[in-house]
Amino acid sequence: MANDIQSLDKITPEDIARTFESAYHVFQGDHEHMEDLFKNGAGLLQKSAQKFTSTQLVLGIAAIAGVAIFFINRADKN
Repeated sequence: MANDIQSLDKITPEDIARTFESAYHVFQGDHEHMEDLFKNGAGLLQKSAQKFTSTQLVLGIAAIAGVAIFFINRADKN
């Protein structure tokens, strides 16, 4: 069990920042960053899947999707 805990990759602030930065570029219309978004998002999802339960992952992804929908609707109104 101790070896399993040590083998888990930690989610770093840099992982989150890279993912949000890529998402921002794609949202702004710079679709060249789409591959970076998929790569960074997949890495972040893989690390979080090691730490969280299935329920926590589903709720977290739903919350992120809800926030994204809110900001997209808000941007469309402007």
